Amino acid sequence: MPKNLNRMVLVSLLAALVCAVPLGAEKRHESESGGKERVASGPAVLWRQPTDIASRNLFYGPGGEEDAPHSVFTFVKEDLQGTNPKFDVRDENGVKWKVKLGVEARPEVAATRLVWAVGYSANQDYFLPELRIQGMPSHLHRGQNLVEADGTVHNVRLKRYLEGEKKMGDWRWRQNPFTGTRELNGLRVMMALVNNWDLKDANNAVYDEDSKEQVYLVSDLGSSFGTTGRSWTAAMGKGNLGSYERSKFIGRVTPRYVDFDVPTRPALLIIFKPKDFFERLEMRWIGKCIPRADVEWIGGLLQQLSPAQIQDAFRAAGYPPEEVQAFSHVVEQRIAALSDLPRS
Repeated sequence: MPKNLNRMVLVSLLAALVCAVPLGAEKRHESESGGKERVASGPAVLWRQPTDIASRNLFYGPGGEEDAPHSVFTFVKEDLQGTNPKFDVRDENGVKWKVKLGVEARPEVAATRLVWAVGYSANQDYFLPELRIQGMPSHLHRGQNLVEADGTVHNVRLKRYLEGEKKMGDWRWRQNPFTGTRELNGLRVMMALVNNWDLKDANNAVYDEDSKEQVYLVSDLGSSFGTTGRSWTAAMGKGNLGSYERSKFIGRVTPRYVDFDVPTRPALLIIFKPKDFFERLEMRWIGKCIPRADVEWIGGLLQQLSPAQIQDAFRAAGYPPEEVQAFSHVVEQRIAALSDLPRS
């Protein structure tokens, strides 16, 4: 047998073994968890067939213009979960909102709109350059330096709490009702498209919507549009145009599978935090060995978006005009790459 043929066979076998790893891990995770998880009574939903991709309004996103925040807000309580300052507020109509401050506000709003545009469930997120809140406490545990004396905060993300919606818990990338489906694989591609590297299971959520459906979504998309892995600073790793432009998107293409470069291997210095290091090392499979047919499927959906729609996603996030154009250009290039995978 020719040497080149031997080499091709060996590479194919290794690729098959690597792509089989997540399946084995899924079974192991299932046995460890014992399958005891609180779920809603309705059917599980990750993706819905979008019939209006070309006409979807990416400026207002899943909530639409009618649900956009535009009233008086009153402080309710601080939220100490996660890494960014957050707190709950209520508007004059009694609607509850989650306010997020810091570097994740802009990228999360833009990423939410792109994910929603192709049929995935997403939070109703809005960006406000300025928000004044009544009844702010004299001191917050986090983000006090971002609050002015009169309760004004700048560059915030507002997430709307939906009536009748109840969070049931998190869902796991390795073990969920959609494992192995085209829809879950498409979501994995979407995470690579926006460079969302913080793919912890804790950033996923299952919502019970009036006991009619179990809605599965990525509930925290703030670590998008920056580096492909955890960076030295949050400013480089989240919503950073230079990092996003320089990052590599597609790693390897075979006749059957596509590997993406998101998320990348964690920096070795993180090994001084072993739990974090190995958790992030374990996430790498999410961007690897995605069936080529599923990559082309999601690429076909994304191709239906116009340049103006993509720009609207970044305009909604409050980026200046020059960055709107630049971020959108990278997204357009990546969509084109999904639809023009090399043939071997």
